[in-house]
Amino acid sequence: MRLDFYLSHVTELARKAAKIAASKGRVTVNGEVVKKANYTVQEGDQICLDDTLLAWPSEGYYLLHKPAGYVCATQDPDHPTVLDLLPSHLGQELKIVGRLDKDTTGLLLLTTDGQWLHRITSPRKACNKRYRMMLADPISDEDLKLLEGGVMLNGEAQPTLPAVAERISDCDIYLTIQEGKYHQVKRMLAAVGNKVEELHRDQIGPLSLDADILAGEFRELTDEEVAYF
Repeated sequence: MRLDFYLSHVTELARKAAKIAASKGRVTVNGEVVKKANYTVQEGDQICLDDTLLAWPSEGYYLLHKPAGYVCATQDPDHPTVLDLLPSHLGQELKIVGRLDKDTTGLLLLTTDGQWLHRITSPRKACNKRYRMMLADPISDEDLKLLEGGVMLNGEAQPTLPAVAERISDCDIYLTIQEGKYHQVKRMLAAVGNKVEELHRDQIGPLSLDADILAGEFRELTDEEVAYF
């Protein structure tokens, strides 16, 4: 790992500030001053900033309440990204666990742990994801049963896997799915002749979005929550 990248990951320094700190001789690696920002450091090195010993970064696991208008990407020339909602020193190594559309809100997970991400997103793991949606038209009991049994999506060769559909009101339902096809929930409702007007994800596996975390806010997952997956 590059020295400047390491410093920006474990301190409040931005990447540019980390390079300046190194160039001024404020950083030592195993007791030796290192001024080159591209110097390679590895776990086990003793790295100090201003004579303060720094820890090696551990894996990060975060829950974010995604607001509308943000895209699930590391960079985007036209729209703000979900990583813009986190401090810069956290967002540099975070990977987004799955995707939500720009206009979709709700529970989003982020992590530096690639294996943990794979356990959640791999189709073989069949991790449930629950969405609450407002529909353009009232939905019938028959259409709810169709959604639960699996529907053919436009352009797909196989129907969707069985789902769980729960009515809240005529135009307000929960839909729990295991898959993650492109725009799947919206396409499922289109397959039964309806349209999703608002979409919000509130649960992934056993993990639910906190009621007191407002849109745009985030928190670190507990060890118990990390172990869910």
